[in-house]
Amino acid sequence: MTTADPIDRSPDKRAVVLLSGGLDSATTLAIAGAAGFACHCLSIDYGQRHRAELHAATAVAAAFGAHAHRVLRLSLEDFGGSALTDDAIAVPVTGIAPGIPVTYVPARNTIMLSLALAWAEVLGSGDIFVGVNAVDYSGYPDCRPEYIEAFERMANLATKAAVEGARLRVHAPLIDLGKAQIIARGAALGVDYALTVSCYQADELGRACGICDSCRLRRAGFVTAGLADPTRYAR
Repeated sequence: MTTADPIDRSPDKRAVVLLSGGLDSATTLAIAGAAGFACHCLSIDYGQRHRAELHAATAVAAAFGAHAHRVLRLSLEDFGGSALTDDAIAVPVTGIAPGIPVTYVPARNTIMLSLALAWAEVLGSGDIFVGVNAVDYSGYPDCRPEYIEAFERMANLATKAAVEGARLRVHAPLIDLGKAQIIARGAALGVDYALTVSCYQADELGRACGICDSCRLRRAGFVTAGLADPTRYAR
């Protein structure tokens, strides 16, 4: 598995980058681009409450000159079970609590990585980038290093390319970084964080609530990094 280690790849190598439109995925795209990959960005409209992040993803992909950007529609709100896909479940706003929060979307990263894997096979790409983080990650089980390792092992058992000898790698360059470290790294690579949307209940204009878990982590990251917070807040 590739985590935060330096990436040594040829400049014409294609990669699929999962791009939500948030801070972490924008930084991941910048890292992949800086490493010389031709980035094919994939965003998923899964019925999330904060759909403004999809508009942000389009802006981020354009700003970094991504080779391609696709948005796939997948109706996870048909299942619900998460505050991000079910209007009957409120987004927590009282502070980050221990345990797995109700904003966890069941199987989301597995589904997204599987779609990225499918596109990578079509592109002839052996590289997928995902912005998961095991430090400031709100307790999601599918953001841990052991999960990424397991998915990569599965991918190398399940694909035609891997069976024929072309190993696939899942890069998670932010996996062991804190939010402030992520922001500092992205700033050094020219990420315009004003384009990104992290809030779990951002309004249609992409303005953040300032009180959900994601907003709290993002704001604390800018403070710790000693950088101005460009987030637009609704209140």
